[in-house]
Amino acid sequence: MKNLKNIKFVNGLKSLGVKVKWFLFTELQDFKLTSDYINYICPDAKKKPENQIEELRNLVKQSLVREFSPKIQDMKSFDLIVDGVMHKIQKKSLEKELKN
Repeated sequence: MKNLKNIKFVNGLKSLGVKVKWFLFTELQDFKLTSDYINYICPDAKKKPENQIEELRNLVKQSLVREFSPKIQDMKSFDLIVDGVMHKIQKKSLEKELKN
């Protein structure tokens, strides 16, 4: 009886694995890395970023648009949301620097 339960459990994991793989595939299609993000993470030595805060702000905007929808840019509170995210990132960065 115990072996039968184990077989059912393993078969359940196999079917779950396919569902999880499909879910990850569909989610990764929505979150493809943009060239701006790649350039921010791995900057070219020749291309010195002139304003890192503005680059980060643009990345936050792109991330919000990808995560929700392009319609979010039309909302009146879009800039407020971006400012809030930027504040949170800068606050965490400052706290991390103070700990070191």
